[in-house]
Amino acid sequence: MRALLVTSVSATCAAALALPLATPASSAPLPHSGSGRPPSTSPASPGAGPPSSSVRAEATAREAPAPDTFTSGTSRSDAPGTSGTSDATEPRSAKSPAASAAEPAGSTQSLPLGPLAAPSNRVAGAAQAQGLPQRDARPFSLVGVVWDDAAAELHGTVQVRTRATGTTRWSDWQDIETHNADHAADLGSAEREGRTVRGSTAPLWVGDSDGVEVRVRPETPETPDAQDRAATPVPLPQGMRLELVDPGEDPAPEPARGAPATRSAVPAALPAVFADTPPASAAVVPEVLTAESAATSAVNAELAPLGATIIPALTKAETEESLNLAPGAKPYIGPRPKIVTRKGWGADERLRERNFAYTKTVKAAFVHHSATGNNYTCQQAPSVLRSIYRYHVKSSGWRDFGYNFAVDKCGNIYEGRAGGVSKAVLGAHTLGFNTNTMGIAVLGTYSSSNPPAAAVTAVSKLTAWKLGLFGANPKGKVTLVSGGSNKYKAGMKVKMNVISGHRDGFATECPGARLYKKLGKARTSSAKLQGR
Repeated sequence: MRALLVTSVSATCAAALALPLATPASSAPLPHSGSGRPPSTSPASPGAGPPSSSVRAEATAREAPAPDTFTSGTSRSDAPGTSGTSDATEPRSAKSPAASAAEPAGSTQSLPLGPLAAPSNRVAGAAQAQGLPQRDARPFSLVGVVWDDAAAELHGTVQVRTRATGTTRWSDWQDIETHNADHAADLGSAEREGRTVRGSTAPLWVGDSDGVEVRVRPETPETPDAQDRAATPVPLPQGMRLELVDPGEDPAPEPARGAPATRSAVPAALPAVFADTPPASAAVVPEVLTAESAATSAVNAELAPLGATIIPALTKAETEESLNLAPGAKPYIGPRPKIVTRKGWGADERLRERNFAYTKTVKAAFVHHSATGNNYTCQQAPSVLRSIYRYHVKSSGWRDFGYNFAVDKCGNIYEGRAGGVSKAVLGAHTLGFNTNTMGIAVLGTYSSSNPPAAAVTAVSKLTAWKLGLFGANPKGKVTLVSGGSNKYKAGMKVKMNVISGHRDGFATECPGARLYKKLGKARTSSAKLQGR
C-alpha cells in the first residue's frame, strides 16, 4: 500500500509541503532570490542530494522497484564477466531507496557481440566484422552499441534492423552514428574519472520492437597495392555489446483539480491544516515523491510547485518582474517558455548520480541533434528522453542525462540534466566546453533533413530566457577556454558565437548540416525576444 498525501489548493498547504525542502543540504548552493535569477558566481560545487529526513519520513511503505535486468551479461556494476543466456538482476545502489511506482520502470538488455561469418572475398589479416544474427528479445524501443574503453573510437559502420513487436515485419537496415568522444564529460572531470565510463555509439530510436539483428563492420584499410593489403587492419573496440533499452511506461497524467479521487489509500489522520478544506479541493491526492524526485523538483521550487510536471510560461513583463530587479532596471531577457520537468517526462531519479554539479555561469549555448532518428511522434518524445537518459547513465556510464535541455519536433522544451533549469548546471554535451555553457539537444537527426520550424523557434525562446538570466547576448561572441577536444587543445582560448553548434567546439557532424544552417536565424530571433 502506498503512502499518500492529501494536497490542498490553498497557499497555506502548498507552503507546508514545501517547508522540508526550503533548506537544501549544505553541499548545495542555496536557492537564489527571485524567480529565475542566475546563481552567484561562486566556485562550482556538488549540489544537493535527497532533501531532509522530514520529507523522507513522509514516504513510508513505498513499493519495491521493478527489476532492471540485463540479458546475456553481467550487471553494470560488475567488471566484465562471462556471458550466458539467463537474465541477471542489476543490484540497486545502496544509496538509492526502494522506488515508488510514481517513477516509471524501464530496463536495458545488454547483449555481447560475436564474430560474424566472414565473406569469401575477405582480405587476409583484416579485422573481422562483429554482430548478432536475427534473434528475439524482450520489448525495447532504442538501441546502441557500447564497448569497454571510453577512449577507443569505433572506426567502421554500425547497422541494425528490428522487428516491430508482435509482428513478422523487419525494418530496413538503419545506420547508427558511431560518434563517441564528442558527447562526453570533460577529461579530468569527476564525471569522467570517477565512474566506469564506456565508449558508445549514438542511440537510435526504433520504436516498440521485440526482434533485432546487428552488424558492425570495421573500416576498410587503404590498400595501395596487393602486397600491403594486410598491413593496416583496423581493429574494432574490445567488449562490444548491443544495448536494447525499454523506456518503461509514460507517467500517469495528474488528476484535474476538483476531480474525484481515484486512489484508495488515504492517510487515516489528516494534518490540522486540512481540517477545513472543502471536499472538491481535497480530492487531488498525488503520490508521495521519492527523496530523489523531491530533490530534483526542489531546485526548481522558485519556478513551480514541488512535484510539478510543467514550469509554466511567463510573458516578458512577468519574467522581468519575477527577477526582483532594482527600480528602473531593464534587463535583456526573453519571456520564460513553458518547460516540461523531469517529472513530466518520467525520469527515474534513482538512475542518476545523487548530487548535482554546477559551474559558475552560462556564457554560451551549444546546439546538438540527438542523432536518434526522426521516426518518433511528439507524443513519444518523453519515451525517447527516458531511453536516452537510461542509455547515457546505465549503458555509457554518465552521471545523468548529458544535455541540459531537449527540444522535440513540435517545439516542446524539456528539462534535461537535473539541478535546476535556471541554474548553471554542468552537463556532458560538448567535450572540452561543458564548463560555463549549456547544451540543447533537438530530438532527431538533421544531417539531411530540415529541422521543423517549431524546434528552431523553441531553441530561440529557450536561449532568449536562459542566456538572458546570465546577461549573455545571443547575437554576440564569447571567449571560452577549452578543456581539451579533437579540435582545440586544453587551455586554448577560443572565440565562438554565444549560440554555437556542437561542431564549433569539436570535429563532428553534430548538430547536422541542416540544423547548423538554422542557427543564424535562432540567434537573431533569440536576441529580438530579449529586446535587443
